[in-house]
Amino acid sequence: MHPANTNGRAILVGEDEAEVRGYLEMALKCMGHRVVLAQDGEEVLACVRESRAEFGAVVLDVMMPRKNGLDTLRELHASDPSLPVIMISGLMSGSNIVTAMKLGAMDFLCKPIAHEDLRTVLGRALEQAMAEPQAAPAETAPVTNGAFHSTAPCMREIEGMIPMIGWSEAPVLILGETGSGKEIAARQLHANSPRANKPFLKLNCAALPPDLVESELFGYERGAFTGAFQKKAGLFELANGGTVLLDEIGDMDVRLQAKLLQVLQDFEFQRIGGKETIRVDVRVIAATHRDLEKCITENTFREDLYYRLNVISMHLPPLRERREDIVPLAEYFMRKHQAQGAPMPLLTGELKRALVAGNWPGNVRELENSIRRFLVMGNVDAAVRELQIKANGRPPAAAPVPIRPNPATQPAVAPAASSSILDEVVKVKQQAETDAIVAALDAKHWNRKQAAKALKIDYKALLYKMKKLGIEGKNNSPAGAPEPEPHHITAAHG
Repeated sequence: MHPANTNGRAILVGEDEAEVRGYLEMALKCMGHRVVLAQDGEEVLACVRESRAEFGAVVLDVMMPRKNGLDTLRELHASDPSLPVIMISGLMSGSNIVTAMKLGAMDFLCKPIAHEDLRTVLGRALEQAMAEPQAAPAETAPVTNGAFHSTAPCMREIEGMIPMIGWSEAPVLILGETGSGKEIAARQLHANSPRANKPFLKLNCAALPPDLVESELFGYERGAFTGAFQKKAGLFELANGGTVLLDEIGDMDVRLQAKLLQVLQDFEFQRIGGKETIRVDVRVIAATHRDLEKCITENTFREDLYYRLNVISMHLPPLRERREDIVPLAEYFMRKHQAQGAPMPLLTGELKRALVAGNWPGNVRELENSIRRFLVMGNVDAAVRELQIKANGRPPAAAPVPIRPNPATQPAVAPAASSSILDEVVKVKQQAETDAIVAALDAKHWNRKQAAKALKIDYKALLYKMKKLGIEGKNNSPAGAPEPEPHHITAAHG
């Protein structure tokens, strides 16, 4: 139960399912964290009592034997409110989420847990844990913590507006290219509002089929459709008193837009298959990269909904229009993603110039992914060369084969019209496993034996998982062969 003898603080995982516990251990170690495992609430409490200073955060399952997660959370928060706790569960129960937040949980993740969701939530938890305590701030003091890490005048102007807009109850429409920081802006509006201690929940309208978007927003009654085995509360219910972010609102189905408009007008709705009218008090923030006025002329977005959402609008400029922010952001992402105890690579003058000269069509998100790649590879010359090639608009002369699942080895996915929630769950789980394994392989320059050792799984088990998930890369040499040349930086666009 004791953490390994490495630098930095450990993450304590309380999970009774061996498979989930193993995945969390593998994923967290790939992120550079030390991990301590516990199988139930009693073990979690014993670990914390024995050595509280070892732990930076706790990941805690709701359903566990001997002492369940909510009871464990209650005792953890009573003894040390400063210890961040992230709750996880296989069932997105509205009552569990509300109870967990009231008991002091920092966040709530639904199984299967996506690799990036875990990284993002844990990053926020550790930042909160490391923040220096302030001298008795007023409970209603607005949050102005430089969320955009910007020195550009256009962004400083937006930062200056956030406290004022945050305290308004008016709907806000945030416009900007993909990756420009729209969710960060929405979270800052919530943090600077009277609703700051209430839930902040988000839904990406482009990530799910229309039927799933509707059930996520409004919930459903038991038996409302095939697979609705129990009643489920929607985001509007769960966020009552708080804020809902509707990301990529421009991709919402027109039929759903009409129902959303009614909710914004009356703040009343019915669950799918239900007759009871539910009234909520929710502030809505919408975000999109689309030109909604153009969508209106194309009849893909309702004009009345546009005016209902666009009471206050914010436009986030792309990164190429605020190049003075690129180097400070790169340095911030290096500190954020550097593995604990590992030496910090040097951001040379040549690399800084290459970063500033980049086009960055994926904006801040693309920059962050490029820095994460650089931290894994640690090759300054390769990073500079890749950035220069991208800036000139030409593909690399010897680009590595993309690492992606082989469609031939993936389970067949049913058409969207007949896809089920279970299909979505399986896909997320497979992607999370793929992300974790590829991160370990990258860290070990695709030496599979070393990657298996880092993941603490059998070498043959790693080969089996790679084959099952269709993980293929440029290096197909036998385990133990000389390490290949470092990969080029490949930034994600999105």
